Amino acid sequence: MSAENIRLNVEKALEEIRPFLNSDGGDISLISIEDNKHVTVRLEGACTLCSVNQTTLKAGVETTIKKYAPEIETVVNISEE
Repeated sequence: MSAENIRLNVEKALEEIRPFLNSDGGDISLISIEDNKHVTVRLEGACTLCSVNQTTLKAGVETTIKKYAPEIETVVNISEE
């Protein structure tokens, strides 16, 4: 799959997740996709302070991204700067 298709699929996954994060006062942004396998996101708003944000990242975000783009191997969060 092309890099552009992977990016579009990751964006679709984030659009599916975003309403759940928004309902808790949070959000998510796509930062980068490296080698078409590694996604970096930024959890924002209330998600940065949430004690379960790593669970959200793995169980919610990573699972949904892999549903749309199975070639993705890892999803990592970078902190707000």
